[in-house]
Amino acid sequence: MAIPISYNVRSVGARWANAVVSVLGIAGTVGVFLAMLAMANGFQATLIASGSPDNVIILRAGADSEMTSAVNNEQFRIINDAPQVARADDGTPLVSPEVVVIGAFPMISTGTDANVQIRGVYDRVLEVRPNVKIIEGRFFESGLTELVVGKNAVTTYRGFELGSTVEIGGENWKVVGVFSSNGSAFDSEVWCDANLLNQTFKRSAGNYQSVTARLASRDDFIALKDTLTSDPRMTVDVSNEQAYYAKQSQAVSMLIKALGFLVAFVMAIGAVFGALNTMYSAVAARSREIATLRALGFGSFSVVTSFVIESILIALVGGVLGCLAVLPLNGFTAGTMNWQTFSHLAFAFKVTPSLMIWGLLFAVFMGFVGGLLPALRAARMPVATALREL
Repeated sequence: MAIPISYNVRSVGARWANAVVSVLGIAGTVGVFLAMLAMANGFQATLIASGSPDNVIILRAGADSEMTSAVNNEQFRIINDAPQVARADDGTPLVSPEVVVIGAFPMISTGTDANVQIRGVYDRVLEVRPNVKIIEGRFFESGLTELVVGKNAVTTYRGFELGSTVEIGGENWKVVGVFSSNGSAFDSEVWCDANLLNQTFKRSAGNYQSVTARLASRDDFIALKDTLTSDPRMTVDVSNEQAYYAKQSQAVSMLIKALGFLVAFVMAIGAVFGALNTMYSAVAARSREIATLRALGFGSFSVVTSFVIESILIALVGGVLGCLAVLPLNGFTAGTMNWQTFSHLAFAFKVTPSLMIWGLLFAVFMGFVGGLLPALRAARMPVATALREL
């Protein structure tokens, strides 16, 4: 015969003061656990949003990022001529050869320098990446020292307001536009004319770090990859753009998750001990009550189940509070170093329903562990001895 759950609910309410310690401990643990996972999710989502399933990115063979890659002008022309590349209405290939350099600029929040990714592009880049939209001002004119900056760059680094002048490589560049890329990593970048960027940093014209091409059809990816990698003039790797950025996010997101699990594990030990203390106190204070239940015909299994359920109820309250506490972090913008490009990246915390479920499951696990041993002690309590206690 099972003990009604309503009995456990009333029991928790009657001993709320003791339960509060466990609730707060579990809430803090779940909150920290979810905050770290939301940070990792946000970083990963920001980079993945930079890629499109309709695009491919071409790098030098063996390069793990744009910073270690090089694509020359001859290879760029071969990519242009590939039949799998999409064309604009005028027949121009939708291909964006890009130059990437890192510049140090002071952050608004601290005044200390951060590495900012400066990307040299051409006019066709907005057609290759239609998710990028100019939201203030205009796009830069080719041949002029003009910049367009991501919306996060404007709010993160000093001196990038619309109309301001920024010194890059000894040249003065004017900010003529602000763009949005729907929360991708590009929002933290600064874009300008690729040829001028090469000249400013004394690089040879026609040399690029990467080439991004829009596919005529998503089904053409394998055919394009085979076309380019089988050409003896091409020593390149061809990747789906979305998969490339997902891979870029792995190192940092895994580090954040590992730290999150470590911190949460340490805190969970404390939370479990709090639950153990609460439940052992409940067993000690309710020895006659437990004996009465046993005398009424409730078996050892029913007593164990009842106490475990009671501990889980306490943990669930803590889990819900932890989830509610972390909700305001959703969309909160933070920044960290992208170790693949050594540039600063702004991203938003991402609290998802699946994360909340994981948080509640984590709370249930702590409640189960914290309630099991006291429940076993209650089940082994001698009925006759307990009934004689005052």
